[in-house]
Amino acid sequence: MASLNSEILRKAKGLGFSDRQIAHLVGKTEDEIRALRKKLKLVPSYRLVDTCAAEFEAYTPYYYSTYDCGDDEVKNNSAKKVMILGGGPNRIGQGIEFDYCCVHAAFALKEDGFETIMVNSNPETVSTDYDTSDKLFFEPLTLEDVLHIYEREKCWGAIAQFGGQTPLNLALGLQKNGVNIIGTSPQSIEIAEDRKLFAAMLDKLKIPQPPNGLATNAEEALVIAKKLTYPVLVRPSFVLGGRAMQIVYSDAELSHYMKFAVEASPERPVLVDKFLEDATEVDVDCITDVGLKNGGTIVIGGMLEHIEFAGVHSGDAAMVLPPHTLSEKVISTIREYTHAMAKELKVIGLMNVQYAVKGEKVFVLEVNPRASRTVPFVSKAIGIPLAKLAAKVMAGKTLKELKFTKEIWPKYWAVKESVFPFNRFHGQDILLSPEMRSTGEVMGLDADLGIAYAKSQMAANSPLPTGGKIFISVSDAHKKEAVAIAKQFSDLGFELVATSGTATVLEKAGLKVQRTLKLMEGRPNVVDLLKNKEIQLVINTPAGAAPREDEIKIRTTAVYTGTPIMTTLSSAKAAALGIAALKKSGYAVKTVQEYH
Repeated sequence: MASLNSEILRKAKGLGFSDRQIAHLVGKTEDEIRALRKKLKLVPSYRLVDTCAAEFEAYTPYYYSTYDCGDDEVKNNSAKKVMILGGGPNRIGQGIEFDYCCVHAAFALKEDGFETIMVNSNPETVSTDYDTSDKLFFEPLTLEDVLHIYEREKCWGAIAQFGGQTPLNLALGLQKNGVNIIGTSPQSIEIAEDRKLFAAMLDKLKIPQPPNGLATNAEEALVIAKKLTYPVLVRPSFVLGGRAMQIVYSDAELSHYMKFAVEASPERPVLVDKFLEDATEVDVDCITDVGLKNGGTIVIGGMLEHIEFAGVHSGDAAMVLPPHTLSEKVISTIREYTHAMAKELKVIGLMNVQYAVKGEKVFVLEVNPRASRTVPFVSKAIGIPLAKLAAKVMAGKTLKELKFTKEIWPKYWAVKESVFPFNRFHGQDILLSPEMRSTGEVMGLDADLGIAYAKSQMAANSPLPTGGKIFISVSDAHKKEAVAIAKQFSDLGFELVATSGTATVLEKAGLKVQRTLKLMEGRPNVVDLLKNKEIQLVINTPAGAAPREDEIKIRTTAVYTGTPIMTTLSSAKAAALGIAALKKSGYAVKTVQEYH
């Protein structure tokens, strides 16, 4: 430490070096650098962002940190303060839903007399609007920057549960440095995030999860995969938006993944799960105060059944609330498991659980003791502001005090559909995967499930056609099931178009099919038909683990021509249901408030 004198440290901080960077350069720990700075009384000052361009005095409480001057422009007061950690930079694969939760937390805590302090580095969000919180700090979501603000403002507590994975990863470090993390404890969060601790908890509660293992290198991953048998789902630990999550079908794919996709180590092992093919995925959001001394209530806010099969990231999947195909027994099991895990983790506030249902057996995929991407959707669907209630629970109120103790089961259908940026990325395959790629979501509400689904497609800018030609191209594994779906569309008055393989199967079933050439066979082919607007709907499921070039071309052409496309048979079934409902009775429009 002798080589790092106060002058060099001051200069480094003035130039923007973080404690972590300096620690790395001088061979010390971040904690040691922080301790040295505090000893030297080297801390940042906070300046007001001039929102009036020096024309008038700026009163908007936007602050940024600097080491270049000693003047501090933060206005002090004696109010009880709660810091809310935002989601950080917004990007494809990170939902803005977390920002919704942060905003509602700020509003709720203001109602209860707290001064709210928002920490977020993204100016394109509502949480950074001037009228959302009492003070806003435009700072990176790092341990160093958050600690500075917490200590400077003398906060009573901090919320790490609402900004997604980014602030959640900071929770333990903040607590170790004296921050009062309100809501679910960082220790409970760690149990849910750490696979070994999580597996031990499920064993204790006798709750099944898909067979799995932890790998710190390629050799270990291959041994686990051989034991589990392919396909397997591989993913790094502690990530957001399913980043680098993948379904792999062979040793070669797994070796490539371990070499190029992730950095595996004992500190950051790769999770290898047996992938449950053709299982139905279910998302559950619940709110609970069981971790409070005088609490004990658990309420499920919503159960959302995915339309796509398990394996599509919950941020991308179309979902139905309440579940539309699950049996009473499965729903009861899901409710039982959710309650058991909320109690075991002593959750205070929100918790999200992802399940896979295979037949009548329910498996837990993961548990997030925090706000989830589906909280805004569920809140609007049931008419209860879950994030607001959760913030008040985290600050000490019970659900009984807040008069929310019973589960709401809507008497109508709410369908969530995702919006994708594929038309901006030419040549990018549109197949959905465990890695999130959506940039927004829409909702369809109706007393009829088919109409609700049709409304969601209209809102997602892909309205379902009520007539015309439908192109069907499915993998060999799906051909038998595709016959029933093709018959549905034929009965609805659609003309069927297919290439030789699918056409032969459909014709054997007695259906009339217009044959078209494959891309490699010449022209006119399906791409030409799409460009000429002769196809009104495409059903195209992938032929294998690695998509073929002609498949990708068909799917991307459908996107560029604005032709609705279904890449799973479950979404094709939903489309048929929606079209049948539209043709039968059309649709009416009501406000969300009228449904509630």
